[in-house]
Order: sequence, then structure tokens, then C-alpha cells
Amino acid sequence: MLKQSEMADVNSKRASQLLQKCIKPEDNGGDAQPKEEIIEEQSLPVITQSYPQTVQVTLGFLLLTEEISMVFNTYNMAANLGPASRRKREKGANHDGTSTSLYVDRRKSKVWNYYTKLGDAYVECNVCKKQLSFHNSTTTMREHLVRKHSIRDTLLSQLKDDQASESDCMAQENMIKRSRQMTPENYLYHAASCSEPRTDVILELVLEMIFRDLHPLSVVKDKGFGLLIGYLEPNFTLPSPIQLSSMLWHRYNVVKQHLERYLQTAQSIVLCVEFWVSQPNQTYLTITANFIDGEWRRARCILETQPVHETKGEGDLGEKLYSILTEFGLSNKSIFCVMHDSLENTVMNSQPLKRAYGWTSLCCAAHMLHLCIKAGLEVGQVQEALTAARGIVSYFQQDAKATCSLNSKLEAINKTKLKLVMDVGSRWITTIEMCESLLDLKWAIMSLLEEHPKGTLAVQNLADHQWKLLQDLVPVMRTIKIATSFLREEQNISISSLMPCIHGIVAAIGQQLEESSDIIKMVVGNIRSELMQRWSISEDEKVLESPAIIASFLDPRFKEMRFLSPNLRSELHKRVKNMLSQVFNHQSPPSPQFWVPNSDYKAEVGEAGGQLSAHKDRGPSGQSQSMYDILLGKDPTESMPEIHQQLENYIVEPLCKRSTNPLDWWKTNEHRFPAVARLGRQYLAIPATVVLPDQAFAANESTLEHRRAVLTPENLDQILFLHQNFDFLESMRNSNEIRGRNLHAQY
Repeated sequence: MLKQSEMADVNSKRASQLLQKCIKPEDNGGDAQPKEEIIEEQSLPVITQSYPQTVQVTLGFLLLTEEISMVFNTYNMAANLGPASRRKREKGANHDGTSTSLYVDRRKSKVWNYYTKLGDAYVECNVCKKQLSFHNSTTTMREHLVRKHSIRDTLLSQLKDDQASESDCMAQENMIKRSRQMTPENYLYHAASCSEPRTDVILELVLEMIFRDLHPLSVVKDKGFGLLIGYLEPNFTLPSPIQLSSMLWHRYNVVKQHLERYLQTAQSIVLCVEFWVSQPNQTYLTITANFIDGEWRRARCILETQPVHETKGEGDLGEKLYSILTEFGLSNKSIFCVMHDSLENTVMNSQPLKRAYGWTSLCCAAHMLHLCIKAGLEVGQVQEALTAARGIVSYFQQDAKATCSLNSKLEAINKTKLKLVMDVGSRWITTIEMCESLLDLKWAIMSLLEEHPKGTLAVQNLADHQWKLLQDLVPVMRTIKIATSFLREEQNISISSLMPCIHGIVAAIGQQLEESSDIIKMVVGNIRSELMQRWSISEDEKVLESPAIIASFLDPRFKEMRFLSPNLRSELHKRVKNMLSQVFNHQSPPSPQFWVPNSDYKAEVGEAGGQLSAHKDRGPSGQSQSMYDILLGKDPTESMPEIHQQLENYIVEPLCKRSTNPLDWWKTNEHRFPAVARLGRQYLAIPATVVLPDQAFAANESTLEHRRAVLTPENLDQILFLHQNFDFLESMRNSNEIRGRNLHAQY
């Protein structure tokens, strides 16, 4: 502690500084005039006396002014708090209405038991005698005690008066603003609201962190996470995994109810079944519903994730899907088709699904494309070259000296960004990346292998003809990679973009055969043969039955179907016309109703047989209308020409640019071609891949794939369900509310 004489010097210095702030010389060099200090009564109601108008400022009054300024800043900070924080502060108010919290001297906080104040801007730690800067806040002082002296429980648990620091207040205000922006509908999603305690808000945020970032529930038991929460919120007690599991189930059930209502609005649904393996080698299947809603927005919602028990002989995928649909209140008629990411599962279940449920079965385009490329690379000479390439990459990745030498050469020419890439058997894109990286570093690799003879013994260098083979192979693979880049774009997620790409690949790599070697011709021939076989390109009848072909026609960018022959295009138009007729027949089925005779209805009783006879009346258009329409519905043939005219008008409509989103186009033009739009909503909902294209064609494992593989099976379904559906449903609801407000404003 400072001696009394030293404190007097400090106070004298503070008084001198304050005096210089209060007295300001006049510009004309005259005598100094006092600077009038005005404190509004509204801002500080507890201060009732006025300041003197003369310059007779005493030392005690200057010190009092400094303390009042500190309290004034604290009051302004408290006045800017939200209602919840303000009510907490007002709990300590006196009976006369004044808040005692405003008079709490910040230096009276328990943290000052460990510090001594040195003047205006510095404090000294009583434990280590280190001096810290002080700016009317004890946050830095508190952090110093925790980091340097591990004074946590004995000190921070007592700092209730200091919990309203600037940073804490801003965080609380942000959470309150977030809660205020939620409608009563949103309240079902967020248990936290402005009237809830801070601990409840933190608890909900911990739960959201778990399913948003795919953490296991055991994260609350991790030491690092506990230290972080303990430092940020000393009074908060982390819940147990059992408590979090209960909260997770509650949130899951609430969101599931919203999803059930949203699915009821779907015209038709495409089910995607993804098979994946967790780290303990447990196989799971994730069922996802894809559809286009009434606003022409693409919806992708996870329905369920469940383990696959091969030992139980659960080979009937249809039963699993039907059970899930029943759980969500959907009928099997609401399903348009089912897509798999495994060709074996497609072959095994395609016929039972079609026969038992009427569902068309499709295979993921990414998986089929991988099989086509795999068949092309199985040529013997190509496999030998790729094996040697993997050996070189493995050598430089595992040998520290070789890696250091390679990096030194790259630094010398400022090409440190170049790295060797090892391919992965299940991802063909990594094979082309490995070949490209080797070709980029060919000069450095050959130089290092020549400089270090021992390295040649450890790894076999590529022969000249193998380097040439990789160089010729890259353009072929790059052509296919360009097609996948096109499919990864947002407007090309639908299967409508698939067939133009497949035909483009077949044509492009076919042109590369003219000047290629015999080995490359074999590779290209195998890939083209597989592409044509798996997508039935050479079989006209199967082509016309393909949902991908019909989807391309219903895409305003590809409706000319230039990759088809004129005869096939004409036949396709006829098929679509028949489909539209069927859609129209089922679009407006006659609803049962009671018929009441009116003045237009004329019935006579036959004189001979007393039978009821019906007379046809002619409406304003001159067409006869039968009373039997009421019982049987309108004659479909009378409206067929209109539907066919819609199709003809759509066919002659100008093409859109490839950058156009077909869903945006249909949203604008649905009123012009309502029957064609209904068919388009059905087929354009089919995705080209089971998972998102970015994940399907990625070179590396995504964050989703990595994190879900380590989740425990007890809560895996609920975590993945909320991870995919929570933000999506909330965004859909918010956009609907905005649209509703706009419509209300218009009318």
C-alpha cells in the first residue's frame, strides 16, 4: 500500500490534471476563464446541487468530480441495456426510486483485494507487483488474475457487481436483440427469450453449437471447453450429456413437427438414400427428401439416419422408406422416385420398389461417373504408370530429407505453392490432381532423384513413356472435371443438367482420339462405352423413358435437346404431350358435392315411361354443357387443346442463358404454362447426385463427412436432422413472412 504522503502527492497530481481540463485560456491571450461544467438533471437525477460559477475549485471537489464522472459513465452504460438487463439492475434500487447499483464504486469490487491503484491510469498487482494500465474497467485485472495466478473460483465467483462490464452488457444486449427479432413461431425453435435468465440463453447456445457444428454430447465434459466456459461465465454450470440429450430430443420433436407440415405442401418428393460408413465401420443410411415448393424453391431436408444391420437381412429398402414416410404422414403416392448412391443397391431394389410402391429407382450421377472413369483407367499400362506415380509421391511425403530438398528447390524459384498430391481410390478427381502435380514438379523430381542415388533405390522413377502417358491422360480427365464443375454450380443441381453434360463428354473426348496414342484410345474408348451403356445413350427407347431426358426438356435452357436426333425430339414431344394429358386428368378430380337444381336445369318426366331426361343448354360460348359434368366432371377432351397449346408455346419460347436458374424462370412464367410448369416442378426436383454436388465431386472429405463419422449412434440421428433442417426451415419461414408482409402492403 502507498504511504499517506505518497497518496497525497498522487491526489495533488490528479487535482492538477483535472484543473487543467476545467480551465482553458482565452484565444486572445487574456485571463483564464473557468470552463462551465453542466450536468443534466435528467441524465443524473441523484445529483441535485449545481456547480459554482467561479474558478475557486478545491482539491476535494476535483476528486469528487472525477468519481461522479465515473458513476455518470456507468449510468449511461446501464441506460443502454436491454429490458432484461435493466430489470436486473433495478432489483437493487432503493425505495425512493434511485438505483443503488449506480453508486457502486468500481474500486469497491472484490477484485481490488488483489490490486493497489497507482494514480489515474495504473494499478499494481499485490501478488506479483506487476503494474497494469487501468481505464475504469476491471476486465484486464480479472484476466491477469486468472492467467497468471489461477485465481478463479475464490475471486470470480464473488464478482457479481462487476458482471455488468461493457463487454458483458453488449453480449447480453445482442442476445436480447436476437430474441426480440423472433416471432412467436420462432419461439418454438429458440427456447431463449428476452425474459429468460442469461444461463438459459447460454444453455440453448451450447445445444445449438452441438448440432450446428456436429459435436458429440460429450464435448461438455472436455476440459478445454469447461475452462473456456468457466472463464467466460464463472457462475454457469455446464449440463451433463444426459441433460443435453433430453434438450436435443425436445428440439428435434419441435423441428420435426414443422418439417411434417412443410412436407405436406410438396407436390411430389424425390427420396435420396446415402450409404456411408462411420469410423467404427458401422454402415448408415441417410434418407433425404427433395422437392420444389410452391415458391419454386429447392428444398432438401433430412428425414432420418439409421444404421444398416446386414446380419438381420434387412434387404428390403422399400419397407424402410415406407416406414419413414408413414412417420412423417406421407403416402407412397407422394414419392416420385428414389435415388441411391450405390449401384448394387439400385439393382437389388429397383424392381421391388417399382412393383410394390410404383417408385422409379435412379443411381447417383457421381457414383456412375466414377465407375465409368474407373473402367477407363483399368488399362494395364495406365495402372503401371499410376502405381509408379504413387510411389514417387509417397517417397517425398514420407522421407523428411527428400521433402526438405524439394521445398528448397521450390523456394529458389518462388513456387512454394506447388505440392505433391496423393490420389484416393474412391475419388477419381484426386487421380488427375496427382498427375497434374507430378507434371508440374517433374523437373525438380527428376533432378533430386539424380542427385541422390539412394533415393532411386527407395523409389522407382517414371520412365519417359510413362511421363508421356500421364501428360496425354490429363486432358481427357480434365474434360470430365470441367463437366463436374458445371454440375457443381447452384443452377445446375437438377438432373436436367446431367444429360447435356454426358453427351458433351462423349463428344469432347471422342475428338481427342485422332492424335492420341493407342493406350489413350483404349482409355477413351472404355470411358465412352461405359457412359453410353450406363445412360443408355444408344438405345432410343430407354433414352425417351429416362427422367433425366424429360427433365432436360423441361429446363428452359436445354429444351431444344440438340444432342438428340430430330426423330427422337419429335417422339419426345409426343410423350410429354401424353404426360400432360395424364397430369391434367389427375390435377382436378371431381370433388364429391351435393347438386342443387337451378333455373338452367330442365328436367321433364316422360309421359310414357315417366323417366327423367336431361336437356343440354348452350352457354354464352355456344358450346353445349351437360348436366352430367356435375357427376363425372368436365370432359377432358374439351380442354386438351389448351394444354397442348401450352406445350407448343413452351417449345417455341426462346432459350435461356446457361447461367439462368430454371427455377427462377418457371417462377416468373408459371402462369403462362401452368400445365407444363406442374410437370416441371416434378422432374426438376430430381437432383443429379444423392448428396450436394460440392460433396459428391470433392477431392477431399468434407467437414460434414469427417465429423459425423465420430458421432455416437445414440444421438446421431437427431444431431444430423437438426444440422440440416434447422436453418433451412427457419429461412423458409422467414421468407414466407416477408412475402406475406409484401403482399399485405400491396393490397
